[in-house]
Amino acid sequence: MRALTVSDRDAGTDGLALTDLPHPHAAENDVVVRVHAAGFTRGELAWPATWTDRAGRDRTPSVPGHEVSGVVTGLGYGTTGLTVGQRVFGLTDWARDGTLAEYVAVEARNLAPLPADVDHTVAAALPVSGLTAWQGLFDHGGLTVGRTVLVHGAAGAVGSIAVQLACTAGARVIGTGRAADRDTVLALGAHAFVDLQADPLDAAGQADVVFDVIGGEVLEQSAALVRPGGTLVTIAEPPTVRPDDGRAVFFVVEPDRARLADLVQRVREGRLEVRVGAVRPLAEAAAAFTPDRRVPGRTIIRVAQD
Repeated sequence: MRALTVSDRDAGTDGLALTDLPHPHAAENDVVVRVHAAGFTRGELAWPATWTDRAGRDRTPSVPGHEVSGVVTGLGYGTTGLTVGQRVFGLTDWARDGTLAEYVAVEARNLAPLPADVDHTVAAALPVSGLTAWQGLFDHGGLTVGRTVLVHGAAGAVGSIAVQLACTAGARVIGTGRAADRDTVLALGAHAFVDLQADPLDAAGQADVVFDVIGGEVLEQSAALVRPGGTLVTIAEPPTVRPDDGRAVFFVVEPDRARLADLVQRVREGRLEVRVGAVRPLAEAAAAFTPDRRVPGRTIIRVAQD
């Protein structure tokens, strides 16, 4: 099968190459999925799991990409809950070959059924962003109706979904970002917007939950914006500061089949918009890691047609 692979850790994106790999094998409780669309994160080449397995052994050449939408073509021993020919989408293991390939082996528990009326490109953009937004807001942040949440990077892949989920939950939402993102963030339902390039961050006021996807100075300054008893949640880096009377949480997204099913149902009902930007073929996947311009929405790799 054709797959995008990396072998040289020092080469960065220049080391990405389209190559031929053996067809993946379905281990116990796995399924093999024919990939129709795949999502990726541009920072993956810096992740240790891209280069080594859970035992610390070199696993190159490795395949990046950890979001998949496609069709089940094979079942491993003991696999239940999914069938051959079924449309599925979900999140693959960080330390196994990923989804920028024609086929991928995935633990069945990490996948959810994909309704026929949801396009594969939309489904491939949902797992990391959707699960991260949900887990950050509710599982780690404890956001509830009537509380205020400050979402940094509110027009981005994770932030845009977080804004929508928080609004639906009855929270007051303040978004931050660039000036050009203001209209987008407000259209998603945010009640207020702070321009990180022009406005002081404390213009946002205090919030019960601050959800950070940026890190650095923004993360450091955000601790002071957390109300007593509130939570600073970040996916950017482990925080070095904490709110005076609150918690600071760093987390990595985890698979969740039931939550994926809930999120895709929200998409079907028009209650959740997934912002897909460019859709590129597998042959252009390497170039997608180093875009020549900023594209609103997620870049998704289309591998096979329906």
